Amino acid sequence: MKKLILSAIVLLGAVSMTNASTVSQEVKVTTISVQTEYTEVTADAVPAAVKTALQTAYPGAKLDKAFVNEKKEYKLEISVGDQKATVYSDVNGNWLKI
Repeated sequence: MKKLILSAIVLLGAVSMTNASTVSQEVKVTTISVQTEYTEVTADAVPAAVKTALQTAYPGAKLDKAFVNEKKEYKLEISVGDQKATVYSDVNGNWLKI
């Protein structure tokens, strides 16, 4: 009886070792393109809500260039004094983190 139990234990150990060595991991990589294409627009084409948000957040800022994408998100190149920055806003003047 001891030999039968010992054989069963050895057999189970061998099977579990075989299963452990054949386990592999599958890695899936998903790429999401965050950058969208922006088209340059004139300062007059920028909605009033975006201009108001710009002046509220950055008093005295000058809008150098404005761009818009198909989602109506605005990329604004601004200058405040001698510093330049690029900020992003939605059509309602809410700031976006890009």
